[in-house]
Amino acid sequence: MTQIDLNADLGESFGAWSKGQDEALMTSISSANVACGFHAGDPSVMRNTVWLARQHGVAIGAHPGFPDLAGFGRRDIHASPREIEDLVLYQVAALAGVAAAQRVGLQHVKAHGALYTMACRDAQIAEAIARAVAALDRGLILFGLPGSELLRAGERAGLAVAAEAFADRAYEPDGSLTSRQKAGSVIHDPEEVVSRAVRMVTRGEVVATDGSVVQLRAATICVHGDTPDAATLATRIRAGLDAAGVSVKPLSTTL
Repeated sequence: MTQIDLNADLGESFGAWSKGQDEALMTSISSANVACGFHAGDPSVMRNTVWLARQHGVAIGAHPGFPDLAGFGRRDIHASPREIEDLVLYQVAALAGVAAAQRVGLQHVKAHGALYTMACRDAQIAEAIARAVAALDRGLILFGLPGSELLRAGERAGLAVAAEAFADRAYEPDGSLTSRQKAGSVIHDPEEVVSRAVRMVTRGEVVATDGSVVQLRAATICVHGDTPDAATLATRIRAGLDAAGVSVKPLSTTL
């Protein structure tokens, strides 16, 4: 049976500000990327999100981003490789500590937003992230786009890596994600999102913005937790994968 990990970005509330449908999403996903307080999240939200994941048998990963609460981590910040290494180490270590207090370990690390996008194409940023993760725990899995600098850096650092696909994002002909600054970068039709997810897993391909077919082999698929009605969308994706004979399991059981 074909297997895939289904992940979502969670724990993105902070203080009095509530965001996402974390508890509802836990019933459909197999891995949770937990915000670590820089682009979103706070210590109490981190702790509660880890607790929810543990209760639902969902694997836990750190979701470090740029220190950019106002921009939700989606604005490019030009930091040195050492600064990026330090901010990733700080965030992953914080979540690892919160998880350890609840007697659970981390499965993976997935950079957030602009940090993720920049690292996928910039080798120096990718190397900084990989160094931080490897310094903390070489057993962690590093997420990144297929064929990206981020995955190559992870492999060089001795980490297991997982190629990630996005069911609700448009793709360019070169396999990169369409910029969020462009119209149509996020796909909102649930039927199309489900169809794309199943095609990614069963056929290893996705249709790009120009109509061309891009080969795409992924070990995990992301459902954005801040998408409107994300929980319903995740449920439909999970049902579509089940109907296609695809088993949804955490990466720690498949890699």
